[in-house]
Amino acid sequence: MIRFYRSCLMVLCFTIFGIGAGIISFIIFPYISLTIKKENRKKAYANTIRSSWNGFKNFFQKIGLVKVCCKNPEKLENLSGKVIVANHPTLIDVIILISLIPNSVCIAKKETLKNPLFRNIVQSIYITNDTDLETYKTEADKFLKKGFNIVIFPSGTRTKPDENFKIHNGSAVIAINSNTEIIPVKITTDYPFLQKHQPIYDIGEHQVNFYIDVKNPINPANFQDISEIKMRKHINNKIKEEII
Repeated sequence: MIRFYRSCLMVLCFTIFGIGAGIISFIIFPYISLTIKKENRKKAYANTIRSSWNGFKNFFQKIGLVKVCCKNPEKLENLSGKVIVANHPTLIDVIILISLIPNSVCIAKKETLKNPLFRNIVQSIYITNDTDLETYKTEADKFLKKGFNIVIFPSGTRTKPDENFKIHNGSAVIAINSNTEIIPVKITTDYPFLQKHQPIYDIGEHQVNFYIDVKNPINPANFQDISEIKMRKHINNKIKEEII
């Protein structure tokens, strides 16, 4: 009975999330585009997403579905112009991270552009993973120079705990091109939760605890005495050490 009740709560949460995304996409973002100067819009978009996703995260916690425990939140509170990389065990990792990190954007899958609820959000504020390399670097550099933080899941998709996944080059390319630090974040849960191919209603009978561990920065400047290809490899290896 408890499992059924929690499953119903989970379905309710995602229904609310979808409605909220529609409101942001079709009402709030268009309003921002009409009332705020162009140079300030992306910050307003990012703040809107962070506030709404923080509310969504808090709602999840209030009804007892999850609890988010950040080991060292002070390492995230004042970030500016950094690349944040994390493992990706659950469907709501990006929601949790963006709720915790100021002025944050993310690299979005191109498939999100096919979703009418999220298309305007992605086009307004995020970078999609199907852009050509030069555009990818240029757009990311613009965000970083304006003080935005970029959240990237270098695995490219959700992975299971302890899975030996491949680290893609995107985060290293951005960090090297913009000469900025990478902040690794390891996410773990005490119960398999919203994993790849796992139904959203399969959430067990107890509160799921999320543990967010912010690791020490990776500075590309420490690898500048070698070629860029080798730099990417060393950075990717360091990322893998920190987030797996």
